[in-house]
Amino acid sequence: MLKFFSSKKSNEDFEHIHIDMDNIPKHIAIIMDGNGRWAKERKLPRTMGHKAGVETIRDIVKECSNLGVKYLTLYAFSTENWRRPNEEVNALMNLLVQYLRKEFKELNDNNVVINHIGDISKLPVLCQQELLEAYNNTKDNSGLVLNLALNYGGRDELIRAFKTICKDIKDGKISEENINEKMVSDYLYTVNMPDPDLIIRPSGEQRISNFLLWQCAYSEFWYSNIKWPDFKVEHLHKAIHDYQSRDRRFGNVK
Repeated sequence: MLKFFSSKKSNEDFEHIHIDMDNIPKHIAIIMDGNGRWAKERKLPRTMGHKAGVETIRDIVKECSNLGVKYLTLYAFSTENWRRPNEEVNALMNLLVQYLRKEFKELNDNNVVINHIGDISKLPVLCQQELLEAYNNTKDNSGLVLNLALNYGGRDELIRAFKTICKDIKDGKISEENINEKMVSDYLYTVNMPDPDLIIRPSGEQRISNFLLWQCAYSEFWYSNIKWPDFKVEHLHKAIHDYQSRDRRFGNVK
């Protein structure tokens, strides 16, 4: 069942939100949507919307870490986003580098693993270097795993996995008879990670947009009219509260 939360609610509506700390989603994924429209409403360049969105990332990552969320996956740049104007794409790449450099110390001090999913080989070399350096310097941390989905697409991920499976069958590394859900999952970028329990999409759009297509099979979805730069910790709490009220049966009957 999908829940829709209206941006018209005031801060007072959040005062009585109760979160069960024994039922925190292990994996939350967020489609960070609405930056461009947020900027347009304020007669600002779209790049200013992306910059404002980075500020939101800081607060949400910190709160997820405080709540004990184990994995947070942020849809930052899709395989389709290359179609955007070069100026906007370049600005997004520069923001990525700035974010990693500016936030690294605090994230590392708070035991966060800075991970990435997607084909980063298509990103500018500097972006690749910063991502790999951030991961190598935090991979042994034991706190929140922050997955930055960059040049990521669900269909692209599955094609990549199927090609690798075919090659491994041909090379005799695996047998066709052994292919099952667990094996396919092991060939995805999210290997050894649980599927997302909760997927959040702000900005009013209600679609998955090629995000974690295999992994979202039994995810709970939470939509909001709030555009990403205006998404606050209180909205995260509301999403988790709604998630906790749902009856997750995974196809079974209780």
